[in-house]
Amino acid sequence: MSLFFRVFLIASLTLTACAKKLTETDMVKVKRVRTNDLLESMDSLSKVRPTFFYSKISTKYRDTTSSYSFKTSLRMNVDTAMNLIITYLSIPVVNALVTPDSLTVVNKKAKCVARADMEYIKENFGVDFSFRNIEELFLGIPLDYDTTQKYFQIHEPYQYVISSHRKRQMRRVNILEKQENDVAIKYFLTNDTKQLKGMEILSPSDTASIYIDYLSRQNVGGMNVPQEVVIKVITARNNLLITLSYDRVEVNEPQPLYFIVPEGYEDCE
Repeated sequence: MSLFFRVFLIASLTLTACAKKLTETDMVKVKRVRTNDLLESMDSLSKVRPTFFYSKISTKYRDTTSSYSFKTSLRMNVDTAMNLIITYLSIPVVNALVTPDSLTVVNKKAKCVARADMEYIKENFGVDFSFRNIEELFLGIPLDYDTTQKYFQIHEPYQYVISSHRKRQMRRVNILEKQENDVAIKYFLTNDTKQLKGMEILSPSDTASIYIDYLSRQNVGGMNVPQEVVIKVITARNNLLITLSYDRVEVNEPQPLYFIVPEGYEDCE
């Protein structure tokens, strides 16, 4: 698999050792609030979705063997398609189109095209993400939040936490056997309960843990979208650390998707 094809897929899953950890706080105790109040905030945050989204994103990637920096132009027609153009040293090297059921990646350096379905992500990186999950991650929306499901408040002194599992269940998920098909998600809210600060996703069946920290946000077109994001992905195969810095963000402005497979490109090996 080519370097930039691999980088694109990892960047799509998400997103420095010097970055703060998800559980770090300013050590200011938060007031107790009703679980229903936190759930109302989560419900509102899960419904805030633009129709169109665009951003230039500076990306830093590091795994157990390598480290790279590159630029990504991200265009979304939400719920329909996502277009990513990756440039390295100011040269476009990858053009990718993601839809709810497919991945198509043009590798300009190798002059080839790769096509796969969304199962490719799980098969190669051990993380089972849907197209909608990838959108939610880029947009800073609670991942996989379902207003029809039951959620629980995990009482912590310095932050507000909503979880898909009770506290004792979360401990159990951490030690589940690999064949157990249970995914647990914690959502961390800001101290004013109005924004999503981060998420922790545990998937024993995939032997994967994902930690997402929205370090800062920006208001564009009346929406609070990510500005600085750090994502750590721990799987049986690799440890990934990715930072995203959003620039030139556009919200709800129609986005053309610049994707074409040049004539003569063969399938990537």
